[in-house]
Amino acid sequence: MSKAAASLRNCFFCGKHIPTDAGIMSVKNDGSIQWTCSSKCKKNMKLKRDPRKLKWTRKYVKGGIKVKK
Repeated sequence: MSKAAASLRNCFFCGKHIPTDAGIMSVKNDGSIQWTCSSKCKKNMKLKRDPRKLKWTRKYVKGGIKVKK
């Protein structure tokens, strides 16, 4: 099995691929596991920022977010 095939994790905040031997794991009270690639993503997640509004993430939406009323 190659090392590239073993890397199935993505950053919960920015969506970047995380190698098998890297990343920060956060476990919530309900048992869900959230992997982050860096302390930058971890801090932004803790501050409850929306990754769709930050240009450096892969989840960025150009043109704004449409909110249903």
